[in-house]
Amino acid sequence: MEYTNGGVPRPPGRSAFARALRDAINARPVTLSWLQRQLKARGNRVSMATLSYWRSGSRRPEGAQSLAALADIEDLLGLEDAALSRLLRPNRTGPLGVSGFPIDHREIEQAVIDAYTAMGSPYPDTSRELTTHSVTDVDERGNVSFCSTRSIVQSTTGTIHAIPFLEIMPGLPSPAPILRAVSGGRFTRHYSHPGGEVHGALFELDLPLEAPDTAMVEWSVEYPPGSPPSRDTGHAVGRQCRELLVWTRFHPDAVPDWCEEVVETPDGRSVSPVPLTRGTSVHQVRRAFGPGALQLRWGYGPADAEVQPG
Repeated sequence: MEYTNGGVPRPPGRSAFARALRDAINARPVTLSWLQRQLKARGNRVSMATLSYWRSGSRRPEGAQSLAALADIEDLLGLEDAALSRLLRPNRTGPLGVSGFPIDHREIEQAVIDAYTAMGSPYPDTSRELTTHSVTDVDERGNVSFCSTRSIVQSTTGTIHAIPFLEIMPGLPSPAPILRAVSGGRFTRHYSHPGGEVHGALFELDLPLEAPDTAMVEWSVEYPPGSPPSRDTGHAVGRQCRELLVWTRFHPDAVPDWCEEVVETPDGRSVSPVPLTRGTSVHQVRRAFGPGALQLRWGYGPADAEVQPG
């Protein structure tokens, strides 16, 4: 990100776009009035003032009509397709909200800090999840067997090259799960906390991510033999997420007798029943959620009975 002398962020990409537009106009060479007439003839009514703003960098094309005009400008100036539009990166991250550990558990947070330190990542890191879809499969014994997660991640400041992803299992010490990078990068460093409740790896992105750019990533988690049986799942975010979806899919032979939703934030914890009335899955959706954790847990027999998974 570029900065003015006063320390005020200057939107990345705006100066590059304006410079490219000026160079293309000068190389032709044409005037803004000629460009305006040609656009008008093509049905794009763009004012001289707007074209001047674009050329100077004080404004930039936004909205469907302006972007359609920009495509015609590229053609009129003899440029390649998207030669100008690809320079229009988003100029802001949007509201970031507060950043915080998603659950009220100091020992686990310290274990997470230890994990970040071991993987060479600052805590908290400067990425955030804009949209996350987490899908968990439950086996025929009613236990979690596999989880796949897709996220649109964003750099909130500076440039990031890698993002730590963690599996947090409070009260359930476990061997390290098998984390696989599916798309968008690769796992480089792996870490397991001595307590066995925090495991993770560093997801190295295919390309560096400069604020406020975004990238799509996907990874999966598989639980090896010897892992303790688990009948809860969910996803936690350290910053506000625009959309969080947790989808739990049960084996047809292990549809639970009851499910309940657990929502945990730094401010508290709430538990509410979730009726399983449609098919063999439960999906939970939250918008503008976080920091916090959205979880689902389930069981067989009376909901108030302490049933050990097996």
